[in-house]
Amino acid sequence: MTEKDSPVSIDFSTFAVSLGSAALMGLGLAKNPATGNFEKNLDSAKLHIDLLTMLKEKTKGNLTKEEEELLNALLYDTKMRYVEVVKGESKEETKAK
Repeated sequence: MTEKDSPVSIDFSTFAVSLGSAALMGLGLAKNPATGNFEKNLDSAKLHIDLLTMLKEKTKGNLTKEEEELLNALLYDTKMRYVEVVKGESKEETKAK
């Protein structure tokens, strides 16, 4: 199959959003499309956030304004949500003690 024949085309924005979506799935905030369930996996969430961070560092100066803004927004959103989820777990652990 050639790139032309592929039903799905991928560009930078699509790739970045897929990493952000994977981070949200790892945080248990988005359904896993394979299972239809919310599945929390903080290690996976952190890995995908780290991948977004690496992508930002390695593409610095090579992105369009829109791509850079998208990447910055994805990083901000996923990092803030990660902190919220981790803090929520800490509060639940404290209550359980």
